[in-house]
Amino acid sequence: MKDKIRIAVIGCGRFSPSFVPLFKAHPAVEEVYVCDLKRERAEDFAQRFGVKIIDSFEDALASERINCVAVFTQRFAHGKMVIEALKAGKNVYSAVPCTIDYEDIAEIADLVRRTRLTYSMGETGFYRAATIFCRRKFLCGSFGQFVYGEAQYNHDIRNMEMSFRSSGGEEWRKYAGIPPLFYPTHSTSMILGAMPGVYAKRVTAFGFAGSRRTDIFGREGQNLYDNPFSNTAMMLELSNGGIARISENRCIGWKAPETYITQFYGDCGGYEFSVARHSFATWDPENDHNVIMRDVTKECQPSSVYELIEKDYDKAVAAIGNGIGFTESAPVQPTARLPKEFDGMPNGHNGTHQFLVDDFCRAYTTGKLSPTNIWQVARFNYPGLLGHQSAMQGGRVLDVPDIGDPPEDWEVLPWDR
Repeated sequence: MKDKIRIAVIGCGRFSPSFVPLFKAHPAVEEVYVCDLKRERAEDFAQRFGVKIIDSFEDALASERINCVAVFTQRFAHGKMVIEALKAGKNVYSAVPCTIDYEDIAEIADLVRRTRLTYSMGETGFYRAATIFCRRKFLCGSFGQFVYGEAQYNHDIRNMEMSFRSSGGEEWRKYAGIPPLFYPTHSTSMILGAMPGVYAKRVTAFGFAGSRRTDIFGREGQNLYDNPFSNTAMMLELSNGGIARISENRCIGWKAPETYITQFYGDCGGYEFSVARHSFATWDPENDHNVIMRDVTKECQPSSVYELIEKDYDKAVAAIGNGIGFTESAPVQPTARLPKEFDGMPNGHNGTHQFLVDDFCRAYTTGKLSPTNIWQVARFNYPGLLGHQSAMQGGRVLDVPDIGDPPEDWEVLPWDR
């Protein structure tokens, strides 16, 4: 029988507090450890959540007791830390993105294939209500052949400043200038995650280099990446013949929703979303010149948000713009599959955190692949890395690599049960 999970959470910043309690509560988990370069942070977590402290990442890798690590460090560090952990024989949960280094992805895939260790990336976009709605409709054929989709991650730098300050200190601006397309998976996962097996083949991208935040973006040497772009948009040619527009925006007059699909069209059906309302259309079988348009907001918004929309739309829009519903699930999300221990526990990113923790734990205990395994994650991550190269070359069309599907003898966990 497989040992229970004994996991070290690496990094006690602003994101991991949402996950430590979930790992601790999961029935497959026996022990949770935390560590941080700033010892006082780990001590705070130990006191707040009743978990143990391990002194360093290196100690976690050397420990015979710890069999899993969860990487919640700065986004540029994920890839190399994941590789070290896999080489040390640890199962890995990684925050997004997988990596900012093109070559890391193939190495992670090779390590996972050879070791059969669990790797799962915590991509919230895969479980967002809009993604699940479109995935279900696509799989049952309601969209027909996919034609075009749009998704974006709007997150102004002023709403990210505290995160960068907490990890980067006085040098936070240099880290904050990371190219937007190095962090593409919140957007790509929603379009590609709605169509299993589909991937990007080619990309062209353009960046906006005129941001007023010249303390972060602009001049050579202004940030660690020599990145001039605060906002970047890319067009993807997909393997099924469809087209997707993906935008990553960091200086924009828009707070929330931060991540969403605005359009998802097939030749037989279409989905649209605008701030509060979700709509779905299909051709009328009795009159092929008309469509049947349906408001599916009730399925795709948490009940509290939907009730506010029905009561006072203007007030609902204002509330949604400032994050209402962020911690709640929507009816379309398959919450029945979650362990009963999660009932009433905090959640986040529109009710997605619990799914991500459960995916990792189930993948470890069953020996199956997480839905956000490295082969799927590669398809979310590669387009952004190549997209930034395209933008830096004035929109040059570039081929996007694909490492293929998971090994045929390695079953992927179902996402909905």
